[in-house]
Amino acid sequence: MQSMQTLTRRLLPLAAAFLAVLAFATLAPAQEMQEGKQYVRVRNPLPTESGKKIEVIEFFSYGCPHCADLEPVMQSWLKTLPADVQFRRVPVMFQDRWVVLAKVYYTLDALGDEVRLSPEVFAAIHKGGSNLASDKIFFDWAAGKGLDRKKVEDMYNSFAIAGKMNRAKALAQQYNVQSVPLIVVDGKFITATDKVGSHAAMPSAIDALIAKARAERPKS
Repeated sequence: MQSMQTLTRRLLPLAAAFLAVLAFATLAPAQEMQEGKQYVRVRNPLPTESGKKIEVIEFFSYGCPHCADLEPVMQSWLKTLPADVQFRRVPVMFQDRWVVLAKVYYTLDALGDEVRLSPEVFAAIHKGGSNLASDKIFFDWAAGKGLDRKKVEDMYNSFAIAGKMNRAKALAQQYNVQSVPLIVVDGKFITATDKVGSHAAMPSAIDALIAKARAERPKS
């Protein structure tokens, strides 16, 4: 019994040291975020649309294979979204096909089905080979997901969607978006997978930039 107690006393400091190292390793990615390497600071920060909340924008396209690969990571991260953070997506239109897919995104968003169906859009395009850049195929696909085909078609062709498309184009130009996926935090910090090393590293990178944005905001 005495030897067991002695062993326990010896192991406790080792266990504590191990936990300390583990904690440091967990925090390390956030601590290692260096301006000019893992992220860049926007010289003239742009106004956000999230009010008092910290805004996180993902510039993306359903047609982008890298965005499709990042999607499961982003879906997991969104489940941990802090109460003072607001996330939104902005589709980019680097090619004609992506212009149509931007309409697909804004149509689903306007109908309240973007959160539910975005992962399925990625899967349909990149795993199922569906050409959702064809309006007829998209309308049929949406109907197969339980949406009213006529409502989808009307929204898809509406002035409201056209207005959102124009706003998305302007915003991408303002941030000088050259590639996707690209993350912008609070109008002032920009990061991407190629900056942080992998898709898996994106959540901790975004969280680190959220913390930085939070610290730089005026104290209320």
